Amino acid sequence: MLYVNRVTETFRLSQHSHEFIELAYVGEGRGFHYIENEVHRAERGQLYVIPIGVSHVFRPSSADDSKEPLIIYNCIFTPQLLESFLPGVTDPPIAAFMQLLKDEAYEFDSIVDVDASIEKLFLALYQEFSLPQSGSTTYLNSLLLQLLVTIYRLINREQRAGLPAESAQPDRFLQVLLYMEQQYAEELTLSHLTQKFQWSERQLQRLFNRHTSQTFHSYLQSLRIRKSCEQLRDSSHKIRSIAESVGYKDQNSFISIFKRIVGMTPRSYRNQFE
Repeated sequence: MLYVNRVTETFRLSQHSHEFIELAYVGEGRGFHYIENEVHRAERGQLYVIPIGVSHVFRPSSADDSKEPLIIYNCIFTPQLLESFLPGVTDPPIAAFMQLLKDEAYEFDSIVDVDASIEKLFLALYQEFSLPQSGSTTYLNSLLLQLLVTIYRLINREQRAGLPAESAQPDRFLQVLLYMEQQYAEELTLSHLTQKFQWSERQLQRLFNRHTSQTFHSYLQSLRIRKSCEQLRDSSHKIRSIAESVGYKDQNSFISIFKRIVGMTPRSYRNQFE
């Protein structure tokens, strides 16, 4: 009831429709997406929700796919799989969105993956499908459910963009957290964030307390230490190098903060995984 693949699009496939729901994500390159009687530009980071019975086909920009490949990740699934999900979905808007997909009442949609959240889920889906392990069916279903919730959130965020500032505040603050997730190694300060996101320092600090239960500085330290843990587990880089890569110029300060948050030194933490 669920299938995931990664394909390099060519000119060989004709426009077609399916008896299943398709989520198509542009992983690399650019080209065109022909859907029904319309043509859309297809670029990296674009997600297409293709309901049952809607005809479509992707075309690369160039006939030479070795020079300008258009690579698409596809996640296809049956209405029966969605039906099995619905009893466990406790959020009415999410359930309604899934019901529309299941009942063939949802129109074709296109979404921009502004924060790479969709890309991460597609990569996880493809890896799990290609390299199945014990519990893979359950894990794949959970990833698909996460993907559907993420798609709904992105659609809802676009719809909320025109609402008053107070109504859109959680979405705006989420952008702050996403920005920090990408720029944690830089010289991040509360002052820098206030200038970039047009909030006062007092207001931004209050949002950190409300939505993370931490101050800005505590949240940044936790984020950097979490990123350093990933490197300690997955690489052989020297501790000094890891400290610098997550934003600490002084190794001793890094070790002190790491020990306070994790409860052991970086070396002891790494030794657990060797």
